Amino acid sequence: MEKIYQRERLNTLFKHAGISKKEFATLLNINYQSVNAWESTQPAPYWAWSWLENYAKARFFDKMMELGQALHGSYDENDA
Repeated sequence: MEKIYQRERLNTLFKHAGISKKEFATLLNINYQSVNAWESTQPAPYWAWSWLENYAKARFFDKMMELGQALHGSYDENDA
């Protein structure tokens, strides 16, 4: 039961981060089959969870910056 929960949690984290397992594997130069097996036949490495969380946060921040630029023009630190 715990393994199923962890797999669902990991899949949700990939969706939230906006990156597929294949993109993740390519970006980090690791085997896609290994990534796909995480929390199914083998546990995900400890670093993968925080990496995906940080990737999701960075994507969110980038989107907020784009939105701010669209609404107020480009951001200039000298204006702050």
